[in-house]
Amino acid sequence: MQLTFIVPCLLGLEGLIAEELRAMEAENVRAENGRVFFEGDFALLARANIRSRFAERIQIVVGQFEAKSFEELFQGTKNLPWEDWLDRRDAFPVKGYSLNSTLFSVSDCQAIIKKAIVERLKQSYKLEWFEETGAIHQIQFSIMKDQVLLALDTSGAGLHKRGYRLQAGGAPLKETLAAALCQISRLRPWHALHDPLCGSGTILIEGALMARNIAPGVNRNFSAERWPQIPREVWSSERELARSLATPAPEFHAFGSDTAPEALVLARENATRAGVADCIEFRLADLKDFAHPTERGTLVTNPPYGERLGDQQQAEALIATMGQVFMPRRGWSYTVISPAEDFERQFGRRADARRKLYNGMMKCQAYMYFK
Repeated sequence: MQLTFIVPCLLGLEGLIAEELRAMEAENVRAENGRVFFEGDFALLARANIRSRFAERIQIVVGQFEAKSFEELFQGTKNLPWEDWLDRRDAFPVKGYSLNSTLFSVSDCQAIIKKAIVERLKQSYKLEWFEETGAIHQIQFSIMKDQVLLALDTSGAGLHKRGYRLQAGGAPLKETLAAALCQISRLRPWHALHDPLCGSGTILIEGALMARNIAPGVNRNFSAERWPQIPREVWSSERELARSLATPAPEFHAFGSDTAPEALVLARENATRAGVADCIEFRLADLKDFAHPTERGTLVTNPPYGERLGDQQQAEALIATMGQVFMPRRGWSYTVISPAEDFERQFGRRADARRKLYNGMMKCQAYMYFK
């Protein structure tokens, strides 16, 4: 069964997701702002959920149409084959957003879409009431410039929730973004990865998973596993395939440090749950004492941003310190993600490359130094 999928993602990660989907043998991959479309079968659906490092969710596109009135929204929704996906007992909550469209009330759109689906299912199942006690089929709608897209979420919890991070530090970085930073830094299985502001260890853990080619979702569950339309053996075979692709990467080592002992406790616990504690070394240390402990290194870090006014001076001082200790050195590269507009001035050098990324809703740049 050939399906069309949509992958919502953090802005700036579209290209990385398109690349990894093509590597998974996805067809007709195309990237747009904040989302990527692709086509494939149930096996690819499971594969993308289990193996994607950068996607937020994998959703099945049920239909697309134009709607400038609530009646058009109702009829367009009702005309779609919801009975192909929803059993008479399944739960089907609705959520979504509207941008630059005639229909701007999200709550009204939500109610109309729900009503239209109910009316469609009434005709299919000859029922007047649906108990919604079965498997959850989260319906996601987006309306952009009057173009409606309706999709079914297959992931459940966001794909950034790998399962190893039960707690995070004060300013957690999404696992998907941490993995993206390692990817754009061209981390390889034979590299030494460093993060001297490691917090709860997310960048180092994602780097270790990447170096060993451990699928980030191989040990978690997905909502679509309860759907009768998808054979259970699809999930088991894709997990088996993902595990078979993992490699030991004995040359890879990661090193993290922080000034907060409680953060390092979390980092060690997270690394243990992720199964990569054996290749990551954590220690209590100040950034100013960073002394390039390996001959070559790939350094990736997410410093505190100083979002509160009282922290701004500290954040700027931290960037200046980074500029002093992250000096050009043969065999070393540095990647720092920051929202600071004048980061390069504070750091003291222009970056060799920059890449626009979003940390949640915050516009940032990844500043890369490798010369």
